[in-house]
Formats: sequence, structure tokens, C-alpha cells
Amino acid sequence: MRWWHSYRMRLRRKRYRLRAIVRRRDLQAVADRTRAIRRSDILVLTCLRNEAVRLPWFLRYYREMGVNHFLVVDNGSTDGGREMLAEEPDVSLWTTGASYRAARYGVDWLNGLAMRHGLGHWCLTVDPDELLVYPFCDTRPLRALTDWLDASGIKSFGAMLLDMYPKGPIGAQPYRPGQDPLEIAPWFDPGNYSIYRNPRYGNLWIQGGPRARVFFADEPWRAPALNKIPLVRWDRTTAYASSTHMLLPRGLNLVFDEWGGEKTSGLLLHTKFLHVFGTRAEEEARRGEHYRAGAEYRAYAEGGVASTDLWTPWSERYINWRQLEILGLMSKGNWA
Repeated sequence: MRWWHSYRMRLRRKRYRLRAIVRRRDLQAVADRTRAIRRSDILVLTCLRNEAVRLPWFLRYYREMGVNHFLVVDNGSTDGGREMLAEEPDVSLWTTGASYRAARYGVDWLNGLAMRHGLGHWCLTVDPDELLVYPFCDTRPLRALTDWLDASGIKSFGAMLLDMYPKGPIGAQPYRPGQDPLEIAPWFDPGNYSIYRNPRYGNLWIQGGPRARVFFADEPWRAPALNKIPLVRWDRTTAYASSTHMLLPRGLNLVFDEWGGEKTSGLLLHTKFLHVFGTRAEEEARRGEHYRAGAEYRAYAEGGVASTDLWTPWSERYINWRQLEILGLMSKGNWA
């Protein structure tokens, strides 16, 4: 019944795109500079709440990588981040007080912005605590990667989420705005990952790392998903189905090689575990706006995340992308 499954996926994709059009009405423009977007520009899309401390490094990191314009949804921030972003010349900003959960955890809002402003562009959808690393990123800008993907007929690029953490209690070392978060949280788990294929969407499903072994040790199947497809050449059929974990059409999820080889892939260095995260976890646990009514954040809050030490003698200190490839966490594939 393959035809029936394909038909249902088409209907699902149309429903997600319709939801995005409807939910776009939640957004109120604060600074709309989208007229400045050029045809060849690479765009970053992000949805955030109270991330002011992270924004200076986030913007700097992706600007230096070669991103041309940022499309940002602010979901009711109260820390001054919205006002700061409104002054940035390469940022278009929308605000909303609507429910993050009702918008499918922000996916509807970002799908809507990509449909309106990202058509024909390479769109990188990331959170403010996610830093993309890809093969040769120390010598080649993001444009080199997207040009190679275009030349190869590839429309999506996969990147596993790699949780970064400090050595010692998470809340022990203060983070300064504009500081490279890897100066505080340079450690990661080199193994401890489970991978299987999602039969419905065809994407890989990855779990594990420090969150699985510390906060979900008794229920590892409830640990957060680490599979991401953040970079996409957006067209009129594209829609994220669940965060950036999976896409429609289903073919965009095939960012791996089933025949034993390895497709080119990257990593998202996940710098969640800084000193500000303890307060954030408590707030989000109370709000219940995240997946499963904030169950993940309740696990962090109940586990005393600020005083937790994720480091182990088997932790690896981050050096560069080549180290990550040697460890088998990413691949340059046939991009040489």
C-alpha cells in the first residue's frame, strides 16, 4: 500500500503548510527588513524566548559563517532581547504572545516565514544555543557548502545535535554575553548513541548523550531526539513536520546512505548547559509550553540541573570538525 502511504504524506504536508499560513497571523512585525533579502542570500530562521545573553555570539557566529539575513520570532521575551534584535540591520523580527505549544512548538511560525520569505533560498533553522559545524567549516564558508549541495542536486543537509557541557557543576561558571560558549562548555560524549530509522518519515532517529545517561537514565526512550535536518533549499512543497527532526516531502529526510557509505553531514553543537539554564529549566517546567507539557524541563528542574556535573572520565574535549569525523559523529562524505 505504498501509494496510500504517499497519499497520506501529501495530505499531511498540505495540512502543515495550511497551519503555517493560519498561524502566521499570530505574528506581529517589529522590524521587517525582508525587502533587503537578495535572491542568493542564505537565511537563518529561529524562534526564541528570553535568550538575550546568547544573542551576541549567535549573530556573530552565523554572520562570520556567511549568513546574510536572520528571520526571528520572539515569543514574549522580557529580558531585552527583542529590543536588541530590533536594532540589528540584518534581522527581521516578529513578536507573538500566542501559545508556543499550539503553534507546534514554533514550527508553524517558522514554516510560515520560510514559505513567505525563504522560497528558493537555503534556509538554516536553528535555536540560539545551536552552532552548526560542517566539514571544512574552518576554511570554507557556508556558501561553499550550499554551492556544492546545489551542484550535487542535494536539497537538505543533516546534522546531529551534540550536547556540549562544562567540567563541574553546570551553574558554577557565569557566561558573559558575546563570549564563545565553548570556552565554558567544551566537553561532549563521544559515544552512547542509539540510532534507528523512522519508518513513517524515513529519517534517522538518534538518542543518547549526557541528557539520556543523566536525566533519562531510567527511561532512555524518553530522552530528547538528537537527529536534525537544519539546512534546506526551500521550495513550494517544503514543510517541517516536527521541529527540525523531519521534513516533508519525505525524500528530504534521506540524509544518510543506506548502502554502507556515508553522506556528507554536520553537527549542531548544543550549548544549552550554561549557568543560565537552571533558571530557564524551572521557568519552562512551570509554563508547560514545550513537548509533552514540558516533561523534559521538569526532568532538568527536578534533577537540580544547575548543580549537576555531566562530565565523566570518558568525556571528550572539542577540538575541531576533523576530530568529530574521526569519532564517526559526522562525515565529509564525497565532498573533498
